Amino acid sequence: MRVSDIYGQASIALLLAFLLVLCSGCVGAEQSADTSGQNTAENGYRTVIDSRGIAVQVPVKIERVVAVSDGLIESVMTVFGEQETIVGVGSKCIQKNYNYTYPTVDGGTYEYRGGMNPVTYLNPRIMSLPLVAEWGGAMNYETVASLEPDVVILRVGSGSLMSKDDEKTQKTIQTIESLGIPLIVLYSPNCYAYSELEIISDEIAILGEVFGKEREAKRLSDYLESQVNLVEERTLDIPESERPSILVFGLSPKHRAEGAAGTAHGLRTTESYMIEDIVHAKNAFRSESGTFQLISTEQILALDPDVIVLCTAWGYHPPEELYSAPYYQNVAELSAVKDHRVHALPWTPCNSDKRLEYPIDVMVIAKAAYPERFADIDLGEWLLDFYKNVYGVDDDTAKALRSAQWMDWCVDTSPRSR
Repeated sequence: MRVSDIYGQASIALLLAFLLVLCSGCVGAEQSADTSGQNTAENGYRTVIDSRGIAVQVPVKIERVVAVSDGLIESVMTVFGEQETIVGVGSKCIQKNYNYTYPTVDGGTYEYRGGMNPVTYLNPRIMSLPLVAEWGGAMNYETVASLEPDVVILRVGSGSLMSKDDEKTQKTIQTIESLGIPLIVLYSPNCYAYSELEIISDEIAILGEVFGKEREAKRLSDYLESQVNLVEERTLDIPESERPSILVFGLSPKHRAEGAAGTAHGLRTTESYMIEDIVHAKNAFRSESGTFQLISTEQILALDPDVIVLCTAWGYHPPEELYSAPYYQNVAELSAVKDHRVHALPWTPCNSDKRLEYPIDVMVIAKAAYPERFADIDLGEWLLDFYKNVYGVDDDTAKALRSAQWMDWCVDTSPRSR
């Protein structure tokens, strides 16, 4: 064979190899476009990095999920259209239909009925699912195993597992993993020293990878963050001297029975982050605690905040309770009470408010602090838009969700109803 023939054949071989590589690249590009950036699946599994930084192999086709949280996991799965795969839950807080009653000075009573987590209203079947852990109690590992889940998703800093460093939390994680069940662990804002809301977007992104719904996860996070950014941008230029003091106050009957006026949220809480870093007001309670603390009548009178925002604390608490309940007449001289600047956050059972509805808390606080700057936003209508954008529901369902969170006070024009 002539040398020229050898070179010719070699050239043809090289050309064919080049074309093969080029075509493989084209196919790879097409596959990448089709999967929209999803994790590459091998042998029916995909790899997901959870909040611990642990790589977890989860099935591509997930049909059975045990979700352990107070609603965040279940809500995101509902947005993804994966709610029917939930076969067990880990918090009684999303399985209840709540009522709340309190007395008034004139001998009457106020009653609120049918309060519930939004995800429970959207998915009534959650109420009848097996419960794998009581709030604050131990995990029932036999129940977890009997449900034969494809994956367990556990949120730390919510419900029964409040600390990522707690021995109980570590034992729970180790035991579930010893069962041979893929375990995804999420860390809520409560797991960090300073409870920044951006952590929730990280949780949503991880769930997007678990279910192969990265695009939906990004859309959801972008929307939630856009509502918070709207508030932050409107209040960023307010001078320090013009920022009102705001007290997040829990009218807890449990703690009143112990001699306190209620509870207050200190500087290292998510509520304080909302007040100071997003709304650009001042947290009236300057404690460095990372959780709520008991506060006495004398303390709250000494603080005399410009605005009081009532949170869930062993029950829902509307402004009217602070105005008219007999056990709060001793704080009637507070500036916020006299000026009718008491507002209520939505009903969030078990006081675990770091869920998809967190922009509602931000907006309520913003309108309470700076009513003039947010006069163009009708809270009642904004809430309907919020539920529609997050959950993709119609107007009637959005109104029902507003009622389930006991936020209908914002469509009442009476100042005392706020």
